[in-house]
Amino acid sequence: MSVEGGKGLQLVKTEITKYHAGFSDDYQAVCRTLAHEIDRVLVGAESKIKHAHPVWFLDGNPIVGYSMQKAGIRLMFWSGADFGEEALSVLGKSFKDASIFYTNTSQIDVPSLHRWLKKSIEIQWDYKNIYKRKGRLERM
Repeated sequence: MSVEGGKGLQLVKTEITKYHAGFSDDYQAVCRTLAHEIDRVLVGAESKIKHAHPVWFLDGNPIVGYSMQKAGIRLMFWSGADFGEEALSVLGKSFKDASIFYTNTSQIDVPSLHRWLKKSIEIQWDYKNIYKRKGRLERM
């Protein structure tokens, strides 16, 4: 984590916990499960609330996050379009993100989630510098 010391880390975890608190019990359970599994695989990643939802970063580059949408909790991988995973939906053409939606924890396939998280370390597009490049993405 780039947050120094226990106090800073606790503050981040508290912010993410507060994010979860506004949802139904089923959605809170989905969020807690996702956060736990992401933290287990992306050891050392920085997590914080960014654009009003939890996001995990590696060296300042956004990797994965989740948010409440009409269809449920959307788990989004910023570079997921290149993972070659059928279960992840690619919605747009200009970015490299891919997502999956959950409405309860029974839908979360933990081995698949771990595989996607490992791919998110290996396959990254440089979102950290997208503004410098005026919206153009480059593979890292």
